[in-house]
Amino acid sequence: MNSFDRQQVENELRKFVGGKVFVHSEATSYVFVRNFRMNLKEARVAGGERGSFRVAFRFDEQGWLRMEGLTHYEVDSEGHLLLAGYDDHGRMDVALHLGREAFPE
Repeated sequence: MNSFDRQQVENELRKFVGGKVFVHSEATSYVFVRNFRMNLKEARVAGGERGSFRVAFRFDEQGWLRMEGLTHYEVDSEGHLLLAGYDDHGRMDVALHLGREAFPE
């Protein structure tokens, strides 16, 4: 994965705004959501001052999903945007993935 580059991530997020997307989101020991389908109305990136970022999705004009602590990103061969946050020991703490097609179960 690449270190989080705000401009690159914002460019990749724009490709998904205005369409139906599938979301995979998890935070170690806290939450796991797989193939949550939504109409993505807006995507925002904030932070970076302390080395990690926040990404928020507005969906169906009625709700938000926000993930904090993101440090890395990648676009895979299938066009999925993969965002992740790693701790000081290289362990993944959070993940937020976006795709046009459902993720494998």
